[in-house]
Amino acid sequence: MRNELPYWRLSAFYLFYFAALGTLVPYWSLYLKGLGFGAREIGELMAIVMLTKVVAPHLWGWLADHLGRRLWVIRAGALMAVGSFSLIFFVDQFWSIAWVMFAFSFFWNAVLPQFESLTLNLLGRHSDRYSQVRMWGSIGFICAVVLLGELLEWAPLILIPTTLAIIYGAIFLSTLTLDEGEGGAPGEGEPMGRLLRRPAVLALLAAATLMQTGHGPYYTFYTLYLEGYGYSRGVIGQLWALGVLAEVGLFLIMHRLIARFGLRRLLLASFLLTGGRWLLIGLMPEVGVVIVAAQLLHAASFGVFHASAIALVHRYFRGRSHGKGQALYNGLCFGGGGALGSYFSGIAWEGVGPLASYTIASALTFVGAFLVWRWVEEGSPVQPAR
Repeated sequence: MRNELPYWRLSAFYLFYFAALGTLVPYWSLYLKGLGFGAREIGELMAIVMLTKVVAPHLWGWLADHLGRRLWVIRAGALMAVGSFSLIFFVDQFWSIAWVMFAFSFFWNAVLPQFESLTLNLLGRHSDRYSQVRMWGSIGFICAVVLLGELLEWAPLILIPTTLAIIYGAIFLSTLTLDEGEGGAPGEGEPMGRLLRRPAVLALLAAATLMQTGHGPYYTFYTLYLEGYGYSRGVIGQLWALGVLAEVGLFLIMHRLIARFGLRRLLLASFLLTGGRWLLIGLMPEVGVVIVAAQLLHAASFGVFHASAIALVHRYFRGRSHGKGQALYNGLCFGGGGALGSYFSGIAWEGVGPLASYTIASALTFVGAFLVWRWVEEGSPVQPAR
């Protein structure tokens, strides 16, 4: 694979992109809390980042298709994310922060679906090897979450936005190493209208949206939750890293698991294990060994889930529908589901408490498992893209 692909140049983008995520998701709530915001306000602000994923990927996907210059769109989005995020250093009120978070996330969230499409087109019939490129994103997440967790034991909270600004700049620089024509030209595909009437496609998108909605209490409040039970920020950072390290190990063997079990079975298993994970975190947060076990299940709730789901999207949405399919998957599932999860977890956290919030998350995930079991199909392997 490495002889056929710009392996390290693709991997560098994932490394920096998910290093930004490893800074934003675990620690941005700490920064917002340091500015004096409560749980509901934090949930609303975090929901903005997810909400822009609903709209931005579709608009930028349309622009990439219209211009025929996908990499140019990726670079433009990355550059504008850097510029808009820099405004965060000049604001400290709710609405001004909300506008800055809307602006930078609108550009930042547009970049990944187009880059995923570029990577999968390069992989062609070797799309099962996607996880070996994507694992560098997990490594970037681990490095960010561990290092920042240790530094925040003594460093001021302004380190969080400073780190993000540097990483966003690195994301843009990584896009400059690729050439516009490397992704090849897309072939013909089934029209989007017809695809979106297929039960398997609808079930996959609905289930994936429920999966991300269920992640709301985890992504928004996990750090604050464990702090309340006496875990230090350094230990919390290590727990975040442990989950992603398990994900890396999964990515290394995912192509073998796909060959042995198939995408549908793996996807169903990821939902069942994730539902159990949220119950463990909600019921026994004070038991260290249980929290460690729950973090190891991140290999299922993100690793197996995302690698299986994105491979199914690649099988369902082909040719000229591929970029739109990736935008739909990222926008509806990660954007819409993530926004709903962040927003309602803030309400539930204050209204009914952490245990109920994680129990609701578990129930949503099990509903998603039923959708996968009942309607999702395996799909046919994709032929080379070029």
